[in-house]
Amino acid sequence: MAPRHLFLVLVIALIWGTNFVIAKIGMGEFPPFLFTGLRFAFLAIVLAPFLKWHPGRMATIVRIGVLAGGFHFAFFFAGLAVSSASVAAIVVQLNAPFATLMSVVFLKEQVGWRRWSGIGLAVGGVTVISFDPAVFSYLGGMALMALSALMYGISTIFMRRLRGVGVFELQSWTAVLSLPILLAMSLIFEHGQIQALAQASWAGWTTVVYTAIFASLVGHGGMYYLYQRYEVSTVAPMMLASPLIGIISGVLFLDEALTIRVLIGGISVLIGVGIIALRQRPQKPLEAINEQS
Repeated sequence: MAPRHLFLVLVIALIWGTNFVIAKIGMGEFPPFLFTGLRFAFLAIVLAPFLKWHPGRMATIVRIGVLAGGFHFAFFFAGLAVSSASVAAIVVQLNAPFATLMSVVFLKEQVGWRRWSGIGLAVGGVTVISFDPAVFSYLGGMALMALSALMYGISTIFMRRLRGVGVFELQSWTAVLSLPILLAMSLIFEHGQIQALAQASWAGWTTVVYTAIFASLVGHGGMYYLYQRYEVSTVAPMMLASPLIGIISGVLFLDEALTIRVLIGGISVLIGVGIIALRQRPQKPLEAINEQS
């Protein structure tokens, strides 16, 4: 992986890791589905100039928008609302093994023993952390987070296959397609939306903007950019660094517990991600391959 792309991976991991805390604060002022709907409403407005119809590609765009947008975030924030930030940071990382396994099955990607070893260490670290006794009080949230991870894992297959659609263009469609899903779920399952909007503080609105600009535009946009250039089985497992950042953020800002299991699991995650980053078979970014074809 090119150094600039590896740097982008680290930036995304940092953003997504801290986003668990930011979102948790935001949902202290807004119901989960409303909070996520506001996020995509803001994103849709910012990216409106990039909303462009792509003949022959719209079916794939819709699948990505619904899976990686509406369904992924609906399950994610519903799970986060009834979990700690640390638990959410851990369980949602199941998208990495989901994405890797599906890339092998559907995209016929080749994953060597070194990358499998790195994936195993990283997933093992997440498992060690998840078996902390404190985690078992959030079983419902864990189930929702696992569904969220599955939705995003499936969407990576479509991202990998999509061509000729820019990062901002895909993000604009994701926002537009996700918004009605999330607002409908808010109307059905939540109450007090008007009161929440009227009483929200500047800090609450700041969390909406942060999640839209950084978590969505930079984070998810950056991941689509990387999936267009590298195999899913290379990129997805490297995001297993974000749960460690999420746990540290939860400890520092939300006073969540830091245990020996968290430390051991975190070290395993970092070693596994390091192996994935450094021990991968040589490959050309897809942009270079496309230029030659």
